[in-house]
Amino acid sequence: MPEPELHVVTGAFSYTGKYITRRLIADGIRVRTLTNHPDRPHEFGDAVSTAPFDFSRPAALVESLRGASVLYNTYWVRFSHGSTTFDRAITNTKTLITAAEAAGVRRIVHVSIANPSLDSPLPYYRGKAQLEEAITSSRLSYAILRPTVIFGGEDVLINNIAWLLRHFPVLAILGDGRYRMRPIHVEDMAKLAVDCARRDDNVVIDAVGPETYTFNELIALLKRTLNCRSRIVHLPPSVALYLSRVIGIFLRDVILTPDEVAGLTADLLVTDGPATGAIRLSDWIRTNADSIGTHYASELARHYR
Repeated sequence: MPEPELHVVTGAFSYTGKYITRRLIADGIRVRTLTNHPDRPHEFGDAVSTAPFDFSRPAALVESLRGASVLYNTYWVRFSHGSTTFDRAITNTKTLITAAEAAGVRRIVHVSIANPSLDSPLPYYRGKAQLEEAITSSRLSYAILRPTVIFGGEDVLINNIAWLLRHFPVLAILGDGRYRMRPIHVEDMAKLAVDCARRDDNVVIDAVGPETYTFNELIALLKRTLNCRSRIVHLPPSVALYLSRVIGIFLRDVILTPDEVAGLTADLLVTDGPATGAIRLSDWIRTNADSIGTHYASELARHYR
């Protein structure tokens, strides 16, 4: 019997990477993960082999990718923290792309962001655009996926909004709340990634769900479905950002960043093309109303502690 095909997933024990890995294993594909947390508890047992995510050793990184036909890259940083910066993440990802070329990887499926731009004043969106440029100019066959907001059981944004609604008598909305988002479920995101791995053509695809919400509509949906009584107030974005920092001190986390505020209020979390995901956020919230927001999801605890 020929040995099953090998795919490499960055962060298979984390969020999006975990759902991609589940699909690959179900399809009979061998999975190796590049991870900084090899001892993190996970569900895969011996079905997933591990290799260190060590960008300081490019030759070792090449060997970690050797024999793989597809690389799924979910690596990025939500914000700069200590020595982990956007510039470092860009450099590291370019090292990964070069290593994939040297290892003979056929195709990369890369998780980007909706509306990236080389001219963006926001490091998050500018950095994502720089990496897309590095991939499209590489020798790799590629699929670039551009999600807006990814929701699901372990997501941070929607879960923590629900947590605030459950625990605070007042919830502040940035500005007028008319800016929009078009969330995609993490299962749909994983399916799209695995489906794109089977293709040979170079594609850039918006990863978006079937529903679009203004932020006001999203808060109203959560409040109504979860039966929360928080009073909703609208504050200038700078004031709401300051309050999030105060709450973050007590939670020992970063709740919101200036880049996220700017991207959200600039309507960068929405695109107008066809839906590439099928799961509706409204249905998911109703189905999971008893669990959404019951625990706070700490970004710092997840990635830096």
